[in-house]
Amino acid sequence: MGEPPGVSTARAYRTRNVRASELENRRSNAAVPVAVAVVLIGLYLGTYTVLLPAFLGLVLLFSSGSLLSTRLNPLSPTFYLTRKPSFLAIGVVFLGALILFGGAYVLYVHQLGPVWPQL
Repeated sequence: MGEPPGVSTARAYRTRNVRASELENRRSNAAVPVAVAVVLIGLYLGTYTVLLPAFLGLVLLFSSGSLLSTRLNPLSPTFYLTRKPSFLAIGVVFLGALILFGGAYVLYVHQLGPVWPQL
């Protein structure tokens, strides 16, 4: 007896063995240089007003949450990431937010920068 036409002979389920190297290639580290640049710019702008590092820290904090939950790029809402960001990249973005919050706090406590910009 032969196989009936139109019936698959494959098993009902197949196990998928994903190698660690293949999994790592699916993740993107593109957020790391952007986060580092935002931190450096935020710390520099902190000399003009303490509010800018705090605001950029909030942007990075919400960005890390968005990168953790979806593939949407929070800094460009119309751009869809083709690969998920790596956990290292998400951690660097979150750490950048903490650095900016800490920098804003130090600038405020030691009065190294004005709260409102002076024109």
